[in-house]
Amino acid sequence: MARTYKWLTIETGYWRPSTDYVQRIVESIKGKIKNGDFITVSEKAISTASGNIVDESTIHPTKMASLIAKYWVRHIWGYPLGILCHLKRKTAMRLREYPPIEGALHKQVALNYAGFWQALLHGSEGGIDGSNLPYSYVSLPLKNPQQIAENIRTKIKRELHKDVAVMILDTDKTCSFRNFHFTPRPKPIEGIHACNGFAAYLAGRFLKLRHRATPLALAGSRIDADEALRIADLANRARGFGAGRNVWDMAEAFHVALTEVSWGMLDKVQHKPIVVVRRASTQTKLK
Repeated sequence: MARTYKWLTIETGYWRPSTDYVQRIVESIKGKIKNGDFITVSEKAISTASGNIVDESTIHPTKMASLIAKYWVRHIWGYPLGILCHLKRKTAMRLREYPPIEGALHKQVALNYAGFWQALLHGSEGGIDGSNLPYSYVSLPLKNPQQIAENIRTKIKRELHKDVAVMILDTDKTCSFRNFHFTPRPKPIEGIHACNGFAAYLAGRFLKLRHRATPLALAGSRIDADEALRIADLANRARGFGAGRNVWDMAEAFHVALTEVSWGMLDKVQHKPIVVVRRASTQTKLK
């Protein structure tokens, strides 16, 4: 019988670079958690607070990056691959109008930090993401999510005297075929297989496999991959998308161009980088 869960989203405001996110987490969950809870935290929020971001306007694109942006994304993702992967019509239309200049800068960052096969994805290449970031900034994947999760858990235990589990997760999807879980995202938790980014995405989308947010680190609990995926998926849905699901939605929300969203605009949006998840069998209310 599958477990059921309760959850509580925690609004913290926007975490700009240099934010002491560990202390912010502790302060935000004080008085709201119990032993055994799962404290889930957005990887992107941690990356941004840590300054693990890149300003794409400073990048010099190669010919390869320009070709991927101008031809591969527009004509291959916008048409045959978009159909094959069952992309929404709105997404396909956006890809057909993929900006060649800004797109080339982004694809160069993908080539630099994630590699060729990841750069062939139409977005979120290797965990690189520009949503909920201003101007031409994108966040990079964390290099040491497990250590960060351990540090957060230690701080919570020391200051709040609660024994909890800490999960860091990403919106990039993990696909499941029965008990086999795979993702285009590098370095997920044990039990989830990191496959070739391009091939994994195509397979999951073409076959319409069940897909859920990807847990990248888990400290303080030994659960199987399927339960970790259930918790990550619940937390991801509860958290919402902040300023937008992607850079297009974000720009439309603020009525500006793709690279004109500012730090101040993002400050005005509700951000919920923390979701507390509790097994429903545990007494006391969360939601």
